[in-house]
Amino acid sequence: MAFGPFLLLATLEGLLQAAVLTLTALGLSLVFGVMRVVNVAHGEFYMLGAVVAWWVTSTIGLPPAIAFFVALIISPMVVGAVALTGERLILKRLNYNPESTIVATIGMLYIIQQTVLLTYGPDARPVTAPFYYRIQLPWFGYSGYNLFVIAAAGVLLLLVWFVLSRTRLGLVMRATQFDSETAQAFGIPIERVYAFVFAAGAMLAAVAAVLIVPIRQAHYLMGLDPLLLSFIVVIIGGLGSLRGTVVAALLIGLSDGIISVFFSPTLAKMISTLLVALVLVFKPEGLFGAKAR
Repeated sequence: MAFGPFLLLATLEGLLQAAVLTLTALGLSLVFGVMRVVNVAHGEFYMLGAVVAWWVTSTIGLPPAIAFFVALIISPMVVGAVALTGERLILKRLNYNPESTIVATIGMLYIIQQTVLLTYGPDARPVTAPFYYRIQLPWFGYSGYNLFVIAAAGVLLLLVWFVLSRTRLGLVMRATQFDSETAQAFGIPIERVYAFVFAAGAMLAAVAAVLIVPIRQAHYLMGLDPLLLSFIVVIIGGLGSLRGTVVAALLIGLSDGIISVFFSPTLAKMISTLLVALVLVFKPEGLFGAKAR
């Protein structure tokens, strides 16, 4: 294959990774931006979303396309309920203390991971894609489902932007993020906002997992790489900056996909880590983060 078509293929793979990474990192950034909580269990919510999707599609006995879209609804709801329970029983009782919540979410990580291992098992299991369609380009064929994932992530991203910038709920969340004490003084129930945001962040990770699981299979250890990449994205983009999260996710996803195709995945991860180091040295607040006052 000539260089041009090969670069196009690598770019499509990078866009696929960037689409899923954007949704996953957006959930992590949303939680930190509003709650100031570093959710170390975020990758396990991603993994749980994939496992629940496998369980739904393998048990309801419907055609693959219908079963997949049922899973796309049920899985985020189940993961959101698990996240909400953890927030109410653990994080709320710790008064959202930054240091304590890091330790608590590490505990949540191991509880979710080991529970899935005991009930689901150690094997990687596939989820049938809702459709199989190959788009034939002049140089190669490409999966129509992969393009669907990219488009679906874009639509969800626009939906999140609309909610945050054009609705009363988004206004309440932004007010809580800017100054939680003043927001509470004006009657905003910040504990309810925190509960909603924590569940919503986990649900975004679950949606990303459901979209990608027909390509990469469900496994109880699959949450590690998305968690690490999400932290890289959030650090580069700026903690709590949604715009920075989107830009950094596109940067990391595209570079990771292209470098992985042309060279190796290991080199792609090394370059991502180098970018984090450079950002921390020269712009500690991130590309779009606000400077501490």
